[in-house]
Amino acid sequence: MERRSAVVLVSGGLDSATVLAIANERGFRCHAISFRYGQRHAIELQAAAAVCQSLGAHSHRVVDVDLRAFGGSALTDDGIAVPQGRSSREMQSGIPVTYVPARNTIFLSFALALAEVEGARDIFVGVNAVDYSGYPDCRPEYLAAFQTLANLATRIGIEANDVDGRIRIQAPLVSLSKAQIISEGTRLHVDYGLTWSCYDPQPAAPTLEPLARLKVRACAVCDSCLIRKQGFSDAGVNDPTPYV
Repeated sequence: MERRSAVVLVSGGLDSATVLAIANERGFRCHAISFRYGQRHAIELQAAAAVCQSLGAHSHRVVDVDLRAFGGSALTDDGIAVPQGRSSREMQSGIPVTYVPARNTIFLSFALALAEVEGARDIFVGVNAVDYSGYPDCRPEYLAAFQTLANLATRIGIEANDVDGRIRIQAPLVSLSKAQIISEGTRLHVDYGLTWSCYDPQPAAPTLEPLARLKVRACAVCDSCLIRKQGFSDAGVNDPTPYV
């Protein structure tokens, strides 16, 4: 029996790697999509390619959409510093400057176009509303609204004869903690040594570490690094990240 197709957003981070593994386990033929959007941490695209190869994605596209044209985020505007050394309480307060305006809406729209072309009804995304996520486009309410939009704005959605034929936005990690995500990925044999989370990569001196080929190290002090380190610690799993 031919496997159903799904589109999976793969950033190169540990969340999206785990989601790709989950989609594989559920029997989907996975079409991965990543974005070169002007992010300062473009090293994540190398990680995304490695993750897709490791987990056997059927295809992997990298789409160019330069959000530096708008800026407004520490990830796309060199004039905005990446926050460092923040406490858990500080991370939970307000929307961080690492939020990229409308990023998930843009990415999901591209994924929706790919889903129509590939005949996929399922779009997997690794958004997470726990562990200090202050991003408005990571909330369950947003995902439900985008799913409604997807089925109003596509031929697949309009021509569907029943619920099973409609577009579904799958976010299996949305209510999990970082430790739970890492535990699930470990069960699925995700190689987290291939993933990248740091918002502010630093040049690395030559070493014999597995990720030395990337010529960078994680900063260890941005929000994403701190959350990642705590997640591995809470899960009782070794963190393979090469930190400064």
